[in-house]
Amino acid sequence: MSAIGVLLVNLGTPDAPTPASVRRYLAEFLSDRRVVEIPALLWQPILRGAILPTRPRKSAEAYAQVWSGEGSPLAAITRRQTAALQAALGESVHVAYAMRYGEPAIGAAIDALMASGCRRILIAPLYPQYCAATTATAVDAVAAHLATLREQPALRFLPPYPADPAYIGALAASVEAGLAALDFAPDTLVASFHGMPERTRTLGDPYHDQCVLTARLLAEALGRPVEVAFQSRFGRAKWLEPATDATLARLGREGRSVAILAPGFAADCLETLEELAIRGKAGFEAAGGRHFAYIPCLNDSAAGVAMLETLVRRELAGWL
Repeated sequence: MSAIGVLLVNLGTPDAPTPASVRRYLAEFLSDRRVVEIPALLWQPILRGAILPTRPRKSAEAYAQVWSGEGSPLAAITRRQTAALQAALGESVHVAYAMRYGEPAIGAAIDALMASGCRRILIAPLYPQYCAATTATAVDAVAAHLATLREQPALRFLPPYPADPAYIGALAASVEAGLAALDFAPDTLVASFHGMPERTRTLGDPYHDQCVLTARLLAEALGRPVEVAFQSRFGRAKWLEPATDATLARLGREGRSVAILAPGFAADCLETLEELAIRGKAGFEAAGGRHFAYIPCLNDSAAGVAMLETLVRRELAGWL
């Protein structure tokens, strides 16, 4: 029996909090036809002429606010998740990670696993809720690399897990621990998911419904209501609603106390640490809110790693 590989896949990150690095990252990310579903002949002039000359500097400033000695939070946490999962699974499995955009690239990571003797590989996109712009594009990248290989490995893919008891249980435990550590008792709990254009929902993408499902099951596990919101709007198209920034402004005006979490992110990143914990808090307070807390993602916590181990071992059945 050949060795078994597990490849964790996350979205990606710039190499540095600089305009040049962010520009390279955004050029790759925003050129993906699953991310921006506008014909390239129309979109590329906008991307190259209007967005890439201006947006990278602003984004680099945001990245600089959350960058650490380990580098990008997303990259650092994914490395720790990989090491923790490797320790949990033992030497019979080779665990690696890759980014859909940026480094390490998916193709290079597959090559490295094969060079280590792996001919059976589980690809594990770290997206609990399925979306064509996340899960599907990771699968596309794997397929594109396989098309270049003379010898191909046997592959399995970790399916989305929006309602998996292991995932809901880990979320509930994380929220309860986060709430217990606060010096106030939030009366409102908000689950903020990454937004997508409304058009993707009408075209059949199940993402919205899976986000709502996750929030409903989390609310049942916690025994309290959870409000759903969608963040990171971009461009002029109509996006999934309600918007996170508008929701926080409303709650601030109402004088509510808020704790917010981001269940759709496997690891803290720019969208959670800067957009929610910094800008989200500022918008909430500017609207009159007083008590605000951000509850971190599962990251490499004991509950988060145990959940990953449960999901991965299930998909390795018959191999491991």
